[in-house]
Amino acid sequence: MIRKLAAERIYPVSSAPVENGVLITDAEGRILAIERLADHDPTSVQHFNGALVPGLVNTHCHLELSHMKGLVNTGTGLIPFITDVVTKRNFPPEVIAEAIERAEREMLNNGIIAVGDISNTTDTFTIKEKGRLHYYTFVELFDFLQDEGAEKAMCDWMPVYEAAPEAHNCRKALVPHAPYSVSPTLFQKIAQANAGRSVTVSIHNQETQDENDLFLYGKGGFYDFYGRFGIDLSAFEPTGQTSIHFALQHLDPRQRTLFVHNTLTTADDIRAAQAWSAHVFWATCPNANLYIENRLPNYRYFLETDARLTIGTDSLTSNWQLSVLEEMKTIARYQSYVPFEALLRWATLNGAQALGFDDVLGSFEPGKKPGILLLSGLTPEGRLSSDATVKRLL
Repeated sequence: MIRKLAAERIYPVSSAPVENGVLITDAEGRILAIERLADHDPTSVQHFNGALVPGLVNTHCHLELSHMKGLVNTGTGLIPFITDVVTKRNFPPEVIAEAIERAEREMLNNGIIAVGDISNTTDTFTIKEKGRLHYYTFVELFDFLQDEGAEKAMCDWMPVYEAAPEAHNCRKALVPHAPYSVSPTLFQKIAQANAGRSVTVSIHNQETQDENDLFLYGKGGFYDFYGRFGIDLSAFEPTGQTSIHFALQHLDPRQRTLFVHNTLTTADDIRAAQAWSAHVFWATCPNANLYIENRLPNYRYFLETDARLTIGTDSLTSNWQLSVLEEMKTIARYQSYVPFEALLRWATLNGAQALGFDDVLGSFEPGKKPGILLLSGLTPEGRLSSDATVKRLL
């Protein structure tokens, strides 16, 4: 059965918006064409007030931390936040599983169709195997800059990686946690494990000033933080460059690389990364940045360098909800110069490309099955209002 959906505006994302168009799909929601409403019998078309947009892509989440909603204070900064996560995350398995189930349902209700999800455990794998969302599982490794701990890290997390589901809508990769927590030896072992495969590698990047201070000057809060856990950084030698340069030295430029958060990333940092590889993407999680550090990236840097931004929610430990639309609203509220069409591309096609799902998701193009959302609440000028909503149609 062919379905015809009409709205005041259709956003294919990969091409210009279509006024008063008809989106034509097969019974499963696969895109067949976009045509003019005037060319169709009105009785054969479902009419909607608002705009039709593809399903949203959440490129950065920690679904396994969903049970920690409201347990960590806002505005403390990254290092106290990490300390709370490390010391408070252990709960009974049934509590964790119920929270993961609720969190996935929330993402589905909020129009999310694909998720880049960080996994340190197997807790989310049962829900992922149900196939309700596309998942890219990033099995995250760290050895706290201790080269001698790299082999143990690989041994500890390989069973998690091997257990991660992998099917047409589930993919996986081993990834480094962050420049401040992964030694050169562990970077090398991760790259070797991913070699020969087309994967996306996610890495937390420049989320706090302490991270840059560690690499620029050999000082800052990470020395005290690691010391509290009995980890010695006395052998660490600062590079004199921002932390992203350390990551670039040890990542594989042939793989898709997703830098996450980028709160302190400068235009020079962006240019350096994009000169290093043509496969660089940048995930922004604005509500998490406000929750943890009370600050946002400067999105002008990314616009001026033609950077491929994507949008993530981070976890319910560092956010009030799991909604890509709410992340878009936050950007529109605090840095309103960002055009709506740029926000939509970040939330759809760029995210699908970053996760390698763009053959089926991210845009209304023939043959794709990207999900179809009704977006209500755009202003007459085509801007995103604070009361905008999405409803899943297909």
